[in-house]
Amino acid sequence: MPLFDHLGVSVDDLPRSIAQFDPVMQALGCTRQDADNGVSWYKGEEELILFPARETGTGPHRHGRVGWQHLAFPVDSRAEVDRLHTIALEAGWTAVREPKPYPRFNDRYYASFVEDDNGIRLEFMHNPPREPATAG
Repeated sequence: MPLFDHLGVSVDDLPRSIAQFDPVMQALGCTRQDADNGVSWYKGEEELILFPARETGTGPHRHGRVGWQHLAFPVDSRAEVDRLHTIALEAGWTAVREPKPYPRFNDRYYASFVEDDNGIRLEFMHNPPREPATAG
């Protein structure tokens, strides 16, 4: 059984958020499904849903405050981190951290961070498994 079934996020301006999320989620291989009061993207059984905020003008979320921190998407290569970062910027996301290695995590970790107008932060990360030690 997966750890998560779906993740719902409230946004201030649903059409604007769809314009920002859709290119990124499509690039991640997700399928979009529009509904009466939101939109979702799914890949397999996992789903990310955007809902309009019940109280408009209450955002944006501020990173570091109680609530959302970030959502990390694992990808297959450093080139894919770079590609997704570029797609996000072209869709109106703001770069928080450009793609780079993160040796404080390990010598294989490579990631970028972006944030949308609602203060929603995403990470695109490549963290391949450690190479097995060879018997010598």
